[in-house]
Amino acid sequence: MVKEIESNARTRMEKAISDLLHAMASIRTGRASVSLLDNVRVDYYGTPTPLIQMATLHVPEPAMITAQPWDNSQIGAIEKAIRSADLGLNPMNDGKLIRIPIPPLNEERRRDLVKHLHQVTEEHRVAIRNIRRDANEAIKKLLKDKTISEDEDHRAHDEVQKMTDGEMAKLEQAAKAKEKEILELK
Repeated sequence: MVKEIESNARTRMEKAISDLLHAMASIRTGRASVSLLDNVRVDYYGTPTPLIQMATLHVPEPAMITAQPWDNSQIGAIEKAIRSADLGLNPMNDGKLIRIPIPPLNEERRRDLVKHLHQVTEEHRVAIRNIRRDANEAIKKLLKDKTISEDEDHRAHDEVQKMTDGEMAKLEQAAKAKEKEILELK
């Protein structure tokens, strides 16, 4: 029973870390990456559709992303969605291909991105703490039901705390690396 609780908590914490890494990939750093456009939704005949499902995305050079729509009639909608995605990008099209130049980040925009990164990181810290709380409550319930001894209860709580500390360290390390990447001048 205790092993199941620990295993479940570990799985959920690892998912929280991978979600953080995914969220951090969409934060701009001054160099082009197709993951910047992960959260862009295009109004495709009334349905918000992810850009990646409507166009082929490429990074032909470090400061440029190109999007080649599969349906050329959607170029205007794709351009509008990229502009309104609050990424600070200004796409241009030639009728067949959308070029999205990645402008260098100014100091103010870098600070805003770091602030956003801190918000995202804190949300994931809270998620990990909530997972820890759920695991600890499940362990306390086992003790209350006299399914486990007090020694097993203490050991299980220690194990959950060690797991939480390890995942928090991974989270902090990833956040620091991303912050350094954002603040780095090219």
